Amino acid sequence: MVTTVESSPQTILSTRHLTWALLALALGGFAIGTTEFMTMGLLEEIADGIDRSNATTGHIITAYALGVVVGAPVIVSLGARLPKRELAIGLILALGVGNAITAMASGYLPVMIARFVAGLPHGAYFGVASLLAASLVRPEFKGRAVSSVMLGLSVATVVGVPASTVLGQHLGWRSAYWVVLALAIATALMIFAFVPHSPANRDASVRGELSALKRPQVLFAVSAGMIGFGGLFAMYSYIAPLVTKVADQSSAWIPWFLLVFGIGSVLGSWLAGILADWDVERSVLLGFAGTVVALVAFFFAAPHVAPAMILVFTVAVISSVVAINLQVRLMHAAGEAQMLGAALNHSALNLANGLGAWLGSVAIAAGYGYRASSLVGAGLAVAGLAIFASGIAVQRRTVRP
Repeated sequence: MVTTVESSPQTILSTRHLTWALLALALGGFAIGTTEFMTMGLLEEIADGIDRSNATTGHIITAYALGVVVGAPVIVSLGARLPKRELAIGLILALGVGNAITAMASGYLPVMIARFVAGLPHGAYFGVASLLAASLVRPEFKGRAVSSVMLGLSVATVVGVPASTVLGQHLGWRSAYWVVLALAIATALMIFAFVPHSPANRDASVRGELSALKRPQVLFAVSAGMIGFGGLFAMYSYIAPLVTKVADQSSAWIPWFLLVFGIGSVLGSWLAGILADWDVERSVLLGFAGTVVALVAFFFAAPHVAPAMILVFTVAVISSVVAINLQVRLMHAAGEAQMLGAALNHSALNLANGLGAWLGSVAIAAGYGYRASSLVGAGLAVAGLAIFASGIAVQRRTVRP
């Protein structure tokens, strides 16, 4: 790493200051990843607390995802003219408030509304945090800077989610959401202390930000993520029954598979930054192709613990590479609306979550078994690959002299 990094003509950060600035932004990703996924681990405790079945309580997970999908484009567009550091602080504090409301809510509907509110800043935070991180480094290091923010989310799957789940099981599910509030406050303080202030863009407008949605390459990338990334969720949504019913192992093996997936996500997030600085387009293409191969292989390996675990790890690595490189691609394709481009990636991934899980359930309900979900996932990854490749082909025809 270089000893000094230019973030603007007026600001030069030392390596140490840069490290703390990126850690501050990544801590926000850690808080978001924790609150997003810990609800799944605490679903039974929450269901008991609000007196609903597990299936009904699961709707609060959907409510959070819907908040992400709605909040990303709306908040980024409305906040386009605000100073980015202050916007990031406001968004992470809003996430904290959403978790505090969740912790205080009583009953099914209030908890669901609270989770929707908590999801609103999710995509917008990653949008502005990614742009801030990229602005702190030289152009050849932008991919690694963006991946460092996303790394916080991946680390949450290994550390934050298990720890908050244990806490919620022993001290009550509400305690876990209070911890996320504390993480949000700590993130806000660190961003204020270490991320340089950048002036507001007075020329930005809602129309200007939303104009990115008219760009073909933005639509190609969003569609590729929304459909292709559903391949991961088609399989991963059913990892518990795949372990217990297909691999014929006790439920005690499930956390180990989740841990392996989390470690793969962390490694993939680190690798994604290096690959993004190498070649974003090729990284996405190779990532989708690798996902197809891994998911087809998982169909055959699922009954066997060791090969299945290796492939879960592989899918996690590749999926993180695809997700982060799609985000960088969207930032490039969005032109002046880079923040919206980065935020849209998270809307797309949350839509992919729902699409993949639903199509996987259709195959399972049709009697094809839990293993079929990985083939459904492979099909979605093929579709994502085709869409992204089509976008590149259109782009090359457009720029051809």
